[in-house]
Amino acid sequence: MTLLTVRHRTSFRYRQPVQLAPHRLLLRPRESRELRLRSSTVTLTPAATLTWTQDVVGNAVATARFAAPVEHLVIDAVAELELDAVAWPVFDIAAVALTYPFAYPDDERIDLGAMAVPQYPDPAGRVGTWARGFVRAEPTDTLALLRDLAEGVSAWIGYQSRDEEGTQWPTRTLDRGWGSCRDLAVLLAEAARSLGFGARIVSGYLYDPLQDQKGSAGAGSTHAWTEIYLPGAGWIAFDPTNRRVGGFNLIPVAVARDIRQAMPVAGSYAGTADAFAGMTVEVSVTA
Repeated sequence: MTLLTVRHRTSFRYRQPVQLAPHRLLLRPRESRELRLRSSTVTLTPAATLTWTQDVVGNAVATARFAAPVEHLVIDAVAELELDAVAWPVFDIAAVALTYPFAYPDDERIDLGAMAVPQYPDPAGRVGTWARGFVRAEPTDTLALLRDLAEGVSAWIGYQSRDEEGTQWPTRTLDRGWGSCRDLAVLLAEAARSLGFGARIVSGYLYDPLQDQKGSAGAGSTHAWTEIYLPGAGWIAFDPTNRRVGGFNLIPVAVARDIRQAMPVAGSYAGTADAFAGMTVEVSVTA
């Protein structure tokens, strides 16, 4: 078990006072058998009214409402947690899903719903054609196929941090041959969905004490990866950026069908078009 402290600070600057609309915050780590949350605080400067709820997939969502115009906004999130994931997990996959192709039980297929359907336009089916290239035979070992697919993403797509907002469409990532961790996660999810798997995007933090993982700045950073659902085993984490399986060094905060639903901070303001002066994000994950 590893005791960790996550600090995540987001700062916004404006050239003149602006009225902020309600902001949606996804900053509280998700508890699970492998992650126990000891404490979690979110502080805003200037002060705002915070209300908490859970969304349709169980993410903890805070909504911040602001009373007066502001020239700056600082959102400080601090979480203390216990991480108890093993480096090389063994997955108890149900017999029905040990080999691919397989059919999800009716109840699970219905519940997976849109998470088992590609979310990005691809009229030529390029992502599906690319993904089927990793199916060596039918039937084939399911977990081996998913490992090959995840490693294939990192083999075909070079990692490169990207400052601009948003996420590349999977076809764009294939065309460019490079992308950020969120681009690689989206490509893997769409490739898995094209093969009939249920998949979702995860946004959170990467704990990297040795500073040898891609996508890490210092001992930790924000990160994105993919979870794929297998009967019996449940949701299995695949980090295509670092070619890892399981949640050994991953701290999930939000899961979503589409990565746009998992942004840590989302909001708008009323003011002139040039009022926004900039944003900075600082993250540390320390033992």
